[in-house]
Amino acid sequence: MLKGVRNGARLFVVDPRRTSSAQWADVWLGLDVGSDISLANAMAREIIRSGLVHREFIDNATSGFEAYRECVEQYTLERAERETGVPADVIRRTAHAYARAERAEICWTLGITEHHNAVDNVVALINLALLTGHIGRYGSGVNPLRGQNNVQGGGDMGAIPDRLPGFQHVENDQLRAKYEREWGVKIPGKRGRHLTAMFEAMKHGEMTYSYILGENPADSEADRHQARRLLGGLEFLVVQDLFYTKTAELADVVLPGSAGWCESDGTVTNSERRVQRVRRAVPPPPGVRDDVEVIYEIARRMGHDWGAPDSESIWNELRRNSPMHGGMSYRRLEEMGGIQWPCYDETHPGELFLHGRLWQRPIVGPRAPFHAVEFEPPVDELDADYPIRLTTGRRLDSYNTGVQTANYASPLRRGEAIDLSPEDGARYGVCEGERVRVSSRRGSVMAPVRFDSSLRPGLAFLSVHFHDQVATNDLTIEAVDPKSGTSEFKATAIRIDKTQEN
Repeated sequence: MLKGVRNGARLFVVDPRRTSSAQWADVWLGLDVGSDISLANAMAREIIRSGLVHREFIDNATSGFEAYRECVEQYTLERAERETGVPADVIRRTAHAYARAERAEICWTLGITEHHNAVDNVVALINLALLTGHIGRYGSGVNPLRGQNNVQGGGDMGAIPDRLPGFQHVENDQLRAKYEREWGVKIPGKRGRHLTAMFEAMKHGEMTYSYILGENPADSEADRHQARRLLGGLEFLVVQDLFYTKTAELADVVLPGSAGWCESDGTVTNSERRVQRVRRAVPPPPGVRDDVEVIYEIARRMGHDWGAPDSESIWNELRRNSPMHGGMSYRRLEEMGGIQWPCYDETHPGELFLHGRLWQRPIVGPRAPFHAVEFEPPVDELDADYPIRLTTGRRLDSYNTGVQTANYASPLRRGEAIDLSPEDGARYGVCEGERVRVSSRRGSVMAPVRFDSSLRPGLAFLSVHFHDQVATNDLTIEAVDPKSGTSEFKATAIRIDKTQEN
């Protein structure tokens, strides 16, 4: 992005905090946490009223425009200013700049998705791309930035509750039958549970066993106390991991995992859908097996001999059954330095633009639907008892619950603290470095204060990396998006109290 800015691109940053990215921006829209839909809908209304829609694209490639236009008509610039805190003129200028740009893309991360209405937040942004035709073309599109290597590949391989590998729906009898023939088993024709639903099932005794690979839900769940209680109450818990995590401490069996980036053969898929080869550089240490070998051995002991694990054979099994991977032989992946899916056969170069079909005349495949979505404020309301909005996230030197980073020194790391604006520090009579009690409607933690001028008054920030220092997820709310199962980590109501513990 910074290369683009240096080459003349205009950068508009929408973020409650004035992050380092926002400091490079032409325009920073410092909106109130959780008001993204109001902002997007107001931009859409302004684009429509100003005659800046891409009418040809809408008519040829989309559906549901009239219902969408009726929905966003309520979102005047003045209403959006009240709901978002962003000045109406800034919203108008941003809408015009986006609609008039020759090429434009919208990028987002967890600030959009860690809300009780996560899917609606994403859809609101997709609506803007459809409205202006900024999709399926060079330099234009919608781009969910991934937080970890191969997140995309995990979804591609079927790590989604209602999908088989290649994003084929498990409730489709024809698609399911193909995998049943390949695997020689019957597959339940019903979508599975996402992570939040799994914990609900644990709570009601419907799920009593769990096998967790490379995840640390004992620290990462929004209700950390409940997560630890439910995991510890399972009849049998297996954890397979590279590290001895807090979740592993609760397990009946711990299987040492391998480091996929250097100890395994296989593939990864990046955010632009490019599948690339991964090659083992070093063997796992003594006593550790490749993750695939572990799975194969468990299958053998359960009565299913899959033979010797071989990454290329596994990949070819995928290619036989997932049309979008059909042309990606190991040989071609090596020769081409990676291929973007869909790639249907070994003469296909891979699709540069996922949604390029929307520009074909006539359109190939289904139209892209507009979705009318309405603004809803965060579930955890601010009031006189809890007047500060806490948002959580990452710091540059660390990652998620700290499993992969906390044991390594960093010159950027200063210890976990609650970040407040200097104005709030004065308001609550606290000094930098002073330990305060931070309380929500679910719990409280002790944390030192650090002043951050990038925060507006009324907004606080904590990371999730160091629960041994500040147990951030003791505060967060388990308000869940029903469509994605994501909790509202980004919008907690808190208060700050002075204590004698200094």
